[in-house]
Amino acid sequence: MIDKIKEYITEVEQFTSSDKEEIEAFRIRYLGKKGVLNDFFAAFKSVPNGEKKEFGQAVNHLKNAAQEKVNALKEALESQADQKSIYGDLTRPAEPIPLGARHPISIVKNQIIDIFSRIGFNVSEGPEIEDDWHNFTALNLPEYHPARDMQDTFFIQTDPDILLRTHTSSVQVRYMEEHKPPIRTISPGRVYRNEAISARSHCFFHQVEGLYIDKGVSFADLKQTLQYFTKEMFGKSKIRLRPSYFPFTEPSAEVDVYWGLETESDYKITKGTGWLEIMGCGMVDPNVLKNCNIDSTEYSGFAFGIGIDRIAMLLHQIPDIRMLSENDVRFLGQFKSVL
Repeated sequence: MIDKIKEYITEVEQFTSSDKEEIEAFRIRYLGKKGVLNDFFAAFKSVPNGEKKEFGQAVNHLKNAAQEKVNALKEALESQADQKSIYGDLTRPAEPIPLGARHPISIVKNQIIDIFSRIGFNVSEGPEIEDDWHNFTALNLPEYHPARDMQDTFFIQTDPDILLRTHTSSVQVRYMEEHKPPIRTISPGRVYRNEAISARSHCFFHQVEGLYIDKGVSFADLKQTLQYFTKEMFGKSKIRLRPSYFPFTEPSAEVDVYWGLETESDYKITKGTGWLEIMGCGMVDPNVLKNCNIDSTEYSGFAFGIGIDRIAMLLHQIPDIRMLSENDVRFLGQFKSVL
């Protein structure tokens, strides 16, 4: 029996674990009420008198070894827990981080992109620093054309042929040069014009321009597309098209949506008419198609341009366009709940 105790002592000395449950199972096996030591104590009275002393010493040695092993392993676990506590409990939720807010320009731009993407329009982008060809000449605005005066332009002094784009129509020109019809794209972006800064105008603002070119495209297709947009964007489908002039479209029109006269705000923004101008549009001029190497006898198309800033001010009741570029966190924080 002494040899059996020595085997247990060797087993105790060799045991090691960093698992709390395994250590507890080890303690119960040796020190529990129904453990190994309890069995040896129960067998003590049947040991011959001449062997009791040696047997008792062996059992005590086993007991001490088991108790010391349990204590040592528990202390090691606690010390590991203390080390981890330096950084806290990494499984706990982190401190709440204040969420930012989308800029109202981004909110409206994303809404417009989403609306047109549902009917097959992709998104195209281009440089904000443009050349004269893409910004003016290709769009039926040759040098000295009086319509150039409609857009006060920022030119780069070192090169009079380089300028800050005045519209994202330049992106459409680049897209037509690189892609063959059918073309269905919208071009969102920032544009620049040398205008006096006030509550209603700025020297830079944002546009989304759309272009659709294919065989048999008509003005009726344009009107239907615009009705779809106004219904999805504003919840209003009653529109009217007033004759207008743009050098790159013929015929051209201004688009008004019937906003209504239900509130005092409606009277204010529509000047008592109930109608609100939201964009310009028209059929792409054949000269523009020709400049982009598209056969105008085979293809036709329409284009439209929407001012993002104006739509954002309308939808969110923003009284001053300058608020959109001042980055005041008190103003921007109001849009946290808006996707």
